[in-house]
Amino acid sequence: MERNQSSNSKLNIAIIHPDLGIGGAERLIVDAAVELSSHGHNVHIFTAHHDKNRCFEETRAGIFPVTVYGDFLPRHFFYRLHAVCAYLRCIFVSLCVLFMWPSFDVILADQVSIVVPLLKLKRSAKVVFYCHFPDLLLAEHTTFLRKIYRKPIDFLEELTTGMADMILVNSRFTASTFSKTFKRLHAQGIRPAVLHPAVNVDQFDEPHSYKLNFLSINRFERKKNIELAVSAFAALHTLEGHVNQTSKLAYADLTIAGKFPSHFNMSITILCWLMDFLGGYDRRLRENVEYFEELKNLAESKGVSDRVNFVTSCSTAERNSLLSQCLCVLYTPTDEHFGIVPLEAMAAKKSVIACNSGGPVETIKDGETGFLCDPSPKDFALAMAKLIQDPEMARRMGEQARQHVSESFSTKTFGQRLNQFLLDVARTKQD
Repeated sequence: MERNQSSNSKLNIAIIHPDLGIGGAERLIVDAAVELSSHGHNVHIFTAHHDKNRCFEETRAGIFPVTVYGDFLPRHFFYRLHAVCAYLRCIFVSLCVLFMWPSFDVILADQVSIVVPLLKLKRSAKVVFYCHFPDLLLAEHTTFLRKIYRKPIDFLEELTTGMADMILVNSRFTASTFSKTFKRLHAQGIRPAVLHPAVNVDQFDEPHSYKLNFLSINRFERKKNIELAVSAFAALHTLEGHVNQTSKLAYADLTIAGKFPSHFNMSITILCWLMDFLGGYDRRLRENVEYFEELKNLAESKGVSDRVNFVTSCSTAERNSLLSQCLCVLYTPTDEHFGIVPLEAMAAKKSVIACNSGGPVETIKDGETGFLCDPSPKDFALAMAKLIQDPEMARRMGEQARQHVSESFSTKTFGQRLNQFLLDVARTKQD
């Protein structure tokens, strides 16, 4: 007899994620686990790495268990073969889940699709794959050897992604890119469903102010284009007719922080623009170390190094405090797949200046909750100058931003949609 699965059905859910750090993908996975647990499901996260000193607090809070397998496996070989190592680590995690754990109703995996056919060996479970962005578009194909190296990996990515029982993506931009990239899957009629990431609005309820501080939150990775914010900050001093220099400022201060910055001091006699870059910084990652040095050298060459402070880590509470005090947030990646930072900023009643491409186009209302600009220092600087001249505009846009996120991108909304997706895919198992 067919069993009906109501919205109150309890599912046993496994989530497999490569590295449970503090990036946007990790934030989504943690939100998914928290929300699914709140709907009464049994949720268990499996990962190859979980550093309790560098992770989201919820993963230590006991809301759901986190089990690590394969942390002894290498992340790279002499800073090469990152993709192969990621595949091996995730395959090891999946094999452990497959042979050491009882049945799950649904297994949610993300980032590494190679595990999908393995997980489908557990016939009792439905497999959902969350595609943040096609990996083959993120990888370098610059040399002949790299093209040869990536060819089988790229082929396997499309093949194994298509084997999932359900595919989710993080934005309409990614859905469009998915169809253009995975042409075979598109020809087969496979269409991913869009599930936007979300933000916990309630965590940004502390008192808000709008000091002449600019804030930027990113990982120290070149694709995040943080140099745009440094250059835009420096370009503010060359703008003519946009900033009343005698009444608005004498000097500008800039703090660039890692994932998450330190407190700044405002001068009473000299108004300071204080910019913070909050970005994940991991000494294990060569790019983090190299890019960090490049940004410091850039600030030096632009003549603003004495007003730029780099902070490579701080707590979520410190980050939220900085968000509550800044004038606005700068978000510099181009063609970003989604971008959780603009949501966090808007939830904290801050407008966002972002590039007019990718996910931010779907989350920021241009002229209402922020500004969508061409990725040039001049355009960013002009938008920054508007808010410096009119702090009331920043306050008004911040209020609209908070309302916008509460209505469309809250974790509650995200959890309800994800819950329904998983109930639907689990129901097909019963059918």
